[in-house]
Amino acid sequence: MRGMNDLVRQAQIMQKKMAKVQEDLAARTVEGTSGGGMVVAVVNGANELQALRIDASVVDPTDVEMLQDLIVAAVADGVKKSKEMAEAEMGQITGGLKIPGLF
Repeated sequence: MRGMNDLVRQAQIMQKKMAKVQEDLAARTVEGTSGGGMVVAVVNGANELQALRIDASVVDPTDVEMLQDLIVAAVADGVKKSKEMAEAEMGQITGGLKIPGLF
């Protein structure tokens, strides 16, 4: 029974560490870019879009589709980088073990 109590205690410690990392990740940001940096999406570690910067030179009223594509690509890049950052941080706690639904 002692072994089971130790396992439960270790799981509780890991859960607290993961909650702290998730809190820290929400305060950290990454930048996704497209168009050679003409569009920049700032995404936090909770995969939330925080800011979007668009260089005026890519704003062409006759080609709105291109701007839309650049925005989508920058946000997708930011979300991808955010997930990679979260996986790296959580991987340090879980020892690389992929826990479904964690990130």
